[in-house]
Amino acid sequence: MGKPRYRHIIWDWNGTLLNDVSLSIEVMNGLLREHGHPPIDRHCYQEIFDFPVRTYYERAGFDFSRHSFEELGSRWIAAYEARRQECRLQPGARSILQRIQTVGLTQSILSAYPQNTLHEIVRHFGLETYFVRILGLDNIYAHSKVELGQKWIAELGVPGKEILLVGDTLHDLDVAQAIGVDCVLVACGHHPEARLRSRTDHVVADLSGLSSFVP
Repeated sequence: MGKPRYRHIIWDWNGTLLNDVSLSIEVMNGLLREHGHPPIDRHCYQEIFDFPVRTYYERAGFDFSRHSFEELGSRWIAAYEARRQECRLQPGARSILQRIQTVGLTQSILSAYPQNTLHEIVRHFGLETYFVRILGLDNIYAHSKVELGQKWIAELGVPGKEILLVGDTLHDLDVAQAIGVDCVLVACGHHPEARLRSRTDHVVADLSGLSSFVP
């Protein structure tokens, strides 16, 4: 085997390593029904989900002149947290983390998930030993990971061309471009393949497709 193309892999969490799309839709539909809005299906969800999530809430039908985004966001995360352990890892997640660790690459998580709960759920799945750093946001409103990513890259000290970010949304691509690293997107999460391919050719169907990018 030749020298690996990358020295460090940055993982997104929700939708990339954690299969939480169905739960995310169910929780949002609960909020929508409570406020008299029609529910959304998976196709609709994947087309309107975005960052900042405030935009997604507006697309789902909420009017912030009538409902506080902060209140809605707090209620969504509370309902999600109550059921988060219903979620499973994406197929092949544990094996690819192990394989990457075995060949000597380092790994980290960069997530829009709140920092304290991110650590808890990674620990719940017994994955914490795979990562040199687990980074989440310091609030529940999932605005952007760019600033957090920039600080991490500066601290990591690895050239951007030797870092690969693996995510499942166009926001992950935006983050990768902003922090100067390569990116590959998996189409098994919160954005559909066609939407991902509208911006990049580095798209794989699921984690098994990463074999052409990582050892």
